[in-house]
Amino acid sequence: MYSRYEQLESLNQGWSNYFKLIDSRSIFADLDSWVRRRLRLCYWKQWRCPKTRFNMLRKQGIPDGQAYRWSNTRKGYWCIAGSPILSIAMNNSYLRREGYLSLKELGTLPNTLF
Repeated sequence: MYSRYEQLESLNQGWSNYFKLIDSRSIFADLDSWVRRRLRLCYWKQWRCPKTRFNMLRKQGIPDGQAYRWSNTRKGYWCIAGSPILSIAMNNSYLRREGYLSLKELGTLPNTLF
C-alpha cells in the first residue's frame, strides 16, 4: 500500500513530465498551493479531537495560548487549512520533511523515466 506522499509524488511526476514542454510555472504554483492546503486539511482531520490538535500544535512549536485557541476553533476543515493556523504550524519545509515533493521541485529534477 502506497503512502499518501508516494501517491502524490507519482502523480506530480506525471504532471511534471506532461507539462515539461511548456512554460507552466504558474500552473505548477497554483496546483502546489492547492495540494499543500489539502495536505494540511488531511492532518487537521486526522488529529480530530481538540486535545490531540492542541498537543500536535504544541509539538510544532506553537505557544500554549494560541494552540488552545486554535485547537478549539469551530471553523470548517477547508477554512482552517487555508488559515495562518496551519500555515505556521505546517509550513512548506515541514511538508517537505514529511516527504512531499512539489511540482516545481520535480520539474527541476532530472528525468529518470527515460
